[in-house]
Amino acid sequence: MAEDNIPIIDAHIHLYPESEVSTLAWCKPGDVLYRQQSVDEYKAATTSAPPKGFIFVEADRKSDAAVEGEVEEEESTGWTAPVQEVSFLKRIVTGQPRDGEGHGPDDKDLCKAIVPWAPLPAGPEALEKYLDRVKEEAGQSWDKVKGFRYLVQDKAAGTMLQDGFIESLKVLGRRGFVFELGVDQHRRGRAQLEEVVAMIDLAHEGVVEEEDKVVIIINHMCKPDLEVYNTHTDTSFIAWRTAMFALSKCRQVYMKLSGGFAEMPESLRQRPAEQIFEALTPWLTILIAAFGPGRLMFASDWPICTVGVGDDAWDKWRKIVERLCWMASFDEEQKRMIWGGTALKAYGIES
Repeated sequence: MAEDNIPIIDAHIHLYPESEVSTLAWCKPGDVLYRQQSVDEYKAATTSAPPKGFIFVEADRKSDAAVEGEVEEEESTGWTAPVQEVSFLKRIVTGQPRDGEGHGPDDKDLCKAIVPWAPLPAGPEALEKYLDRVKEEAGQSWDKVKGFRYLVQDKAAGTMLQDGFIESLKVLGRRGFVFELGVDQHRRGRAQLEEVVAMIDLAHEGVVEEEDKVVIIINHMCKPDLEVYNTHTDTSFIAWRTAMFALSKCRQVYMKLSGGFAEMPESLRQRPAEQIFEALTPWLTILIAAFGPGRLMFASDWPICTVGVGDDAWDKWRKIVERLCWMASFDEEQKRMIWGGTALKAYGIES
């Protein structure tokens, strides 16, 4: 529970069993997260305020957006690992774990939504084929699949403006799925944020019915540079601020309050939550002004949030968001939106 006994829906976590760690594209042997990160580990990390549920977001497994899986070569994994991930989530949702996977039958109601990977750059035909493959693999858990993610933060400039990508976004909109957007202003600069604004315009262009316009849920506040000291004059902060107000003009865009630890100096991560909140206030006030509680949602980015922070990272981030609610003088209904209501609305989850 969050403050005032408001139930928490954690809108962004990653899970993977020990047996599938090698399928992660970003994690190598020896890395601190190169070990099982499943429901048992998540529950241990959240004992201070156990969430009512979570949104699972794909963990960036090895994939190929242009190739339909079943490729055996090590460097060309196609769709195999992402589909394997869907199978793992199906076992969580149906309460049918394999031995040692770190979850049990009592955990099946915790997963409120599944957001798998999808090959958007491959174009609408390939995407439709992939969605059918995911539906087949998901089986009983298919109704939990509420959207798809393709990380563009590390992709070539222009990727999300290609015709195939835009038409894939329109497919998601027509089929009632959200698009989970991961970009990185800290490392890719203003140009990537400008590309996002253009992408949304193109994705909604020519779509007559409002309900067919794809909903965009943006991860980690667009990863701003939280090492900035003088936010009054820093060009990076000004560009981020401008982009937040531009993005918020579209009513189909939501923002996750997440991912902050990875973008701040190591020395700041180690400070108490109250001091971190004070340092982040310029960014948080912009997000409140731009999106308001109806389009902002608490999200931990567990277990990534623990890197460089420690086992108390989840609770530390919860306290930061709790303080944001206090600073903004949110009433109880507004707090309920931040802690879970916005996530339920954005993903189309029946509470």
